[in-house]
Amino acid sequence: MHLSPQMFFIVCPLVFLAGLVDAIGGGGGLISLPAYLIAGLPPHTAVATNKLSSSFGTTLATLRFARNHLINIKLAIPSVIVAIAGSSIGSHFSLMVPSDIMTCILIAILPLSAFFVLNKKLFNDHGTDTIILNRRTYLTAAIAAFVIGCYDGFYGPGTGTFLIIAFTVFAKLSIRTANAQAKVINLTTNITSLAVFLINGQVFIPLGLAAAACNMLGGYLGAGLVMKNGSKIARPSIILVLILLGFKFAGFY
Repeated sequence: MHLSPQMFFIVCPLVFLAGLVDAIGGGGGLISLPAYLIAGLPPHTAVATNKLSSSFGTTLATLRFARNHLINIKLAIPSVIVAIAGSSIGSHFSLMVPSDIMTCILIAILPLSAFFVLNKKLFNDHGTDTIILNRRTYLTAAIAAFVIGCYDGFYGPGTGTFLIIAFTVFAKLSIRTANAQAKVINLTTNITSLAVFLINGQVFIPLGLAAAACNMLGGYLGAGLVMKNGSKIARPSIILVLILLGFKFAGFY
């Protein structure tokens, strides 16, 4: 694939915005993946390259939670094992889907993912910061890691949000604690999926690395912003990018 300056001009600012939005209110994947599609990358390459850039941001976030001792290792270990299996299955299945069908699937799922990510009423923040390692907690982590891991391997945007919802609703954790456990699973699924796509030559490495730097910068600045309502930036940004993507596939540019 030919790498053009136009790709950098489209992808880098939008992925920077994705990092900013993700740090403030979540949902950055709903901006970063469409950015690659708007830049003209084929669907499989867009998903694969998005894994490269998003893995860096997820790694930083996971390390931040680890330094604050919010990650439960006993829960994380089985979650990681199951997440590897789920993400690997999802990634391999993605590669089996023809490009034109994959495009239709991406366009169809994006608005649905946006609905769940932006609908904060789905979050239950009445849980506890203390993780009780019982059967329900382990079962929630295992099922969420596998099912959502498959989704992340195949597609991706909204994965962190879906994992947080699973932990808050079914394991009765607070959003902060659920977010920490979700980041470990999300990092695992990102890296597993990235490995599968790299092996199959789907990752556009130069563009992905440049975007990764922009994503980390956006995440760093976003983490430093004090905002009571992250959706003030997240919601209009996501909607704008989805509209641009719609124009792209409608043939307006």
